[in-house]
Amino acid sequence: SRSSLKRVSPNDIRIELQSPVDHITLTAAGKIVDQVRDEGEAAIRTFAERFGERMPGDPLVLGRAEMQDALASLSTQERDVLSRAGERIRTFAQAQRDAIRSIDVAIPGGRAGHTVEPIQNAGCYAPAGRYPLPSSVLMTAVTSRVAGCNRVVVASPGANRVALAAAAIAEADEFLAVGGAHAIAAMAYGFSAFKQCDVITGPGNKWVTAAKKYVSGVVGIDMLAGPSELLILADESADPELIAADLLAQAEHDTDAVPILVTTSSEIADATDDALSKRLQALPSRETASRALENGFTCVVESIEDAIATADTVAPEHLEIMTSDSQEVAGNIRNAGGVFIGSMSAEVLGDYGAGPNHTLPTGGTARFNAGLSVINFLRLRSWMRIDDQEKAEALIRDTASIADIEGLAGHAASARARLV
Repeated sequence: SRSSLKRVSPNDIRIELQSPVDHITLTAAGKIVDQVRDEGEAAIRTFAERFGERMPGDPLVLGRAEMQDALASLSTQERDVLSRAGERIRTFAQAQRDAIRSIDVAIPGGRAGHTVEPIQNAGCYAPAGRYPLPSSVLMTAVTSRVAGCNRVVVASPGANRVALAAAAIAEADEFLAVGGAHAIAAMAYGFSAFKQCDVITGPGNKWVTAAKKYVSGVVGIDMLAGPSELLILADESADPELIAADLLAQAEHDTDAVPILVTTSSEIADATDDALSKRLQALPSRETASRALENGFTCVVESIEDAIATADTVAPEHLEIMTSDSQEVAGNIRNAGGVFIGSMSAEVLGDYGAGPNHTLPTGGTARFNAGLSVINFLRLRSWMRIDDQEKAEALIRDTASIADIEGLAGHAASARARLV
C-alpha cells in the first residue's frame, strides 16, 4: 500500500477509454437480468434472499408510509440535515428546469417548435454496500421529481432506514428494497404489481453498471459510471494540507478510486506527499485509501497552460482548481464532469448537497457526457403545423425534389399531393 502518489510526466499520461464494465461481468449480469425478465418476482426474491436484502415473505416494494416512518425514526439533527441538503438540490434542479424552455418558430407556411415533456416513470438507484448513501437518493429522486416525473421509484439494497428517510424527503412514490443487477432488471421490466420504469439513473457497483448497459435501449439510462475520480489542479499558492485532505476523501470511496494531482510546483508535490503520509495514518479508512492511492499519480508540469491541457486529457469526473486565478483557469477547462473553483470549494461539498448533482461522468467520458440533471428526466418533443398551403409551396417542392434524389417515389407523391 502507498502513502503517496507516484510521479508521472505529462508525456506518460495515456488515457485509454474503456468500458467501465468487463465482458465477464456484463455476461453474468445479463443472465441475472434475463432471469428476472423471464421469471419476475420469483427470481427477484431468489436474489434478494441470497444477498441478504430481504427475508422470505418480506415485501419487495415499500410505500410512502414506510418511508415516512423511517424519516420519523431519525434524530431531529439527522432529519434536518438531510432536509436542508434536499432543499439545496431541489433549488438547483428547479433553476435548471426553468432554463429549459419550449420554443415556437416560423417555418414556411406555418410554425414549428418543441415542448418539454417529463418522462413518466423514473427509476433512481442508490448504492448501500459499504456505506448507505442517502445523498445519492436525494440527488436522483429530488431531481426527477423537480423534472415533473409522475412516478419516482428509489431502488436500494435492503430497507436501509436512512435511505428510506431520504426517499421520503425526496417525495418518492415507491422504494424497491433490492439492489444489484436484479434491481436494475426489476425497474427495466417490472414484475407483478410493480410497473416498469422508463429511465434508470444513479451510480452503483460494476454489477449495477453492467445491468444498466444490458437494459439500455429497453429503458433510458443516464450513464455508465466507473470508479470515482478527483483531479486537483494546483499552483504554488495551493495549501498541501487541503490537497491531501481532498485526495484522501476521494481515495476512501473504494479501492478503485483514482486521486490525481497536477501541479506547476514540485514543492507543492513534495509537501502533498508528506501531508498524505501523515493524514493517512489517522484515517479510519486508511486501508481502502492507501490502495486507491496506487491508482492515482502526481504530474508536475511547467505552466498553468500545460496543467489545463493535462486536465483536459484526463477529463476527470471531479476537477478541483486550487490556483491564484482559479476562476480564469476554470474558464479554460473543456473536459470535466464537475468543476470546483477555488480552495474553499471542496468536492465533498458537492457530494453532499451544495446544489449541483454529484452523479457525474467517469473514465474520460466527460469529453462527451454531462452529469445527471433534470435533462435526464425530460424529452424535447418537436412539432410542426402548416397553416398556409400557398406559403408552404417552396417547402413542399423542395421536399419532393429531395425525395426524388433519394428514389422514394411515395415520399415525393405525398408532398406533391399538397401542392395548390
